[in-house]
Amino acid sequence: MADSHAPAPRPTGAKLDRSSLERVLARAAELQGTGPDAGDAEEFSEEQLIELGKEVGLSPQHLRQALAEERTGSIAQVGQDAGGLFGPNGARAARTVPGRSADVLAAIDAWMQRQELLVVKRHHADRIVWEAHRGVFTGVKRALRVGGRDYALAEAHDVSATVIDVDDSRTHVVLDADFQNLRRRSMTQIVGSGVVGVAMTGSALVIGVMAAVAAAPVIVVTGAGIIASRAAHRRVVNRAQLALEQLLDRLERGEIGRRGADSLLGAIVAAANALPLPPKRF
Repeated sequence: MADSHAPAPRPTGAKLDRSSLERVLARAAELQGTGPDAGDAEEFSEEQLIELGKEVGLSPQHLRQALAEERTGSIAQVGQDAGGLFGPNGARAARTVPGRSADVLAAIDAWMQRQELLVVKRHHADRIVWEAHRGVFTGVKRALRVGGRDYALAEAHDVSATVIDVDDSRTHVVLDADFQNLRRRSMTQIVGSGVVGVAMTGSALVIGVMAAVAAAPVIVVTGAGIIASRAAHRRVVNRAQLALEQLLDRLERGEIGRRGADSLLGAIVAAANALPLPPKRF
């Protein structure tokens, strides 16, 4: 007897909703992977994917952007740890912005070195990795927040930008800031708090304080250390996340890379324009 709960068959030529489309594509890939031409199913060229998308009504523009996001890891969000004791292990921001990839990457590099005081660690055709500049003068600039800047990426282990052309006029950008070093530092601070708590508890036991009361310092001090380290870690990562998003905002609006926009002269002119005008004398 046929299953009365089975879905009714769709008539030929009926339109498919999104979930049905995903199931059909997944099943077709599975069948191709087990068929006689399975060896050709491991890889697809961009042209093949574009043609496949056209067959199911997807625009080439959206497919190219999706391909760019896949190649830069935006879809999978590789390496982003959202859990744990301290929260995210890093910050990531991704967006499609106007411009060619080489120009966009050059603009980001100039911004990272000038505005965030970072230096290049690795340089590839479509990817740059930076780390914080450790010079004494640079440290003073960060401490004094010269120019009113926050230097939110200075505490990162490294910062990277990956770019890939979507088409002739748009580029997909992924910015990452890795804070694994900050997590290790936070763990060290917690261990230090625990050691202090244990020392206080031991001292209390030596002078004859009741065990139940003497145990309070190790619990309270260690707990306070965990809370403080967690809050500090999240604050640094959130600042970095905001800095990356703001950089993408500038790229999206075309503010970075304009002639004179990021130059020293441009900064001087902007500061001069911000000064109040002297009162008029009559």
